[in-house]
Amino acid sequence: MGLRFEEIDWRPTPIGEISLRRRRHPVSGDDVYEVKLGDEFLMSSLFTAGEIALTELGLAELPDADGPELDVAVGGLGLGYTAQAALDDPRVRSLTVIEALPEVIDWHRRHLVPLGARLTSDARCRLTHGDFFALAADPRGLDPEAPGRRFDAILLDVDHSPRHVLHPRHAALYRPAGLRALAAHLRPGGVFALWSNDPPDEPFMSALSEVFAHTAAQVVVFDNARQDGTSTNTVYVARTSPGTPPAGKVPSG
Repeated sequence: MGLRFEEIDWRPTPIGEISLRRRRHPVSGDDVYEVKLGDEFLMSSLFTAGEIALTELGLAELPDADGPELDVAVGGLGLGYTAQAALDDPRVRSLTVIEALPEVIDWHRRHLVPLGARLTSDARCRLTHGDFFALAADPRGLDPEAPGRRFDAILLDVDHSPRHVLHPRHAALYRPAGLRALAAHLRPGGVFALWSNDPPDEPFMSALSEVFAHTAAQVVVFDNARQDGTSTNTVYVARTSPGTPPAGKVPSG
């Protein structure tokens, strides 16, 4: 039997003190991994339905292919469940995960989190240290190693919601101008999907509709033993028009 509670790692970062903790679930006896930023819980391996649904709902909007041909970008590594769900899709040929905190990437490379070995051993997956929000606003795009590269899907799980952001500068992405800049990094017919901890937000849906041809908000319901019931997340899915590159973007590979 392992320890009932263990702080695996603690680091100061530019946005606050981040810690990785492991505790034993009192009923199942399984290890539960949790990440905290200061006194605020960011994520837990006990609740992963929303992160997995983000990938599954987003990629479901893309047509089936005869073989692996989808290039996917993920904003926010966290405990890796969004990235793992992408690698579970046989259509995905490349996965670029952009994480602002090198400490989180280090946890995966040192296999301190359950999915670390899986993600770092898959040749399709590349973990990149960078500011997703700055890259999304940059015409050079999300992949510093390939300026101008476009993706079939961009999946984002960083902020609590479009209204509750971890840093004030993130807010610009959720407005029409920020969404247009992000859409320019998608191929025609490409998909942007976003996880949110809040219910569907009509003003944000309106902003999405200004930029994307098709938009939807899906409520994801999952069991929450802490509350003796269920909880919900929201996954927003937006798709560009097929065959028409985003305004101001020259088609490229």
